Amino acid sequence: MPPDCDRRLEPELLSGYLDGELFQAEEQRVRIHLEDCAVCRQALAELRQMREATMSTRFEPVPDEQWRETPKGPASRLLRGSGWVLFVLWLIVVGGYAAFQLITAPESLWEKLLVVGGLSAVVLLFLSVLLDRLHDARSDRYKGVKR
Repeated sequence: MPPDCDRRLEPELLSGYLDGELFQAEEQRVRIHLEDCAVCRQALAELRQMREATMSTRFEPVPDEQWRETPKGPASRLLRGSGWVLFVLWLIVVGGYAAFQLITAPESLWEKLLVVGGLSAVVLLFLSVLLDRLHDARSDRYKGVKR
């Protein structure tokens, strides 16, 4: 509340009063306070004005095309698919080389377990997200729905 209000009516009470969500005792307390406090009446008027402006503001929905994750054209689909294939191949080669180095390296077993444990956690998390995305893509009831 503004510093001029010596009784410090909580802003939540003013908002609840405006929305009609207060219990009878709280509503009566706020109403009595507002009768005597010009500062809080002004704050309530500003809150009411802000609420009316918010409720009357018109928002345009975002076109569905902006939310699509699929490539827009055949060339883009080809490039994206090729990129994923190259990425997976690179990941397999680098992962295989890293595994070979890890197995043949002279580090202690403890260090190897730390590396394998951390990498395993990342791979498992990635796979869980991938499986969820694949499952959602197959069972999406609204896939073909147009506005």
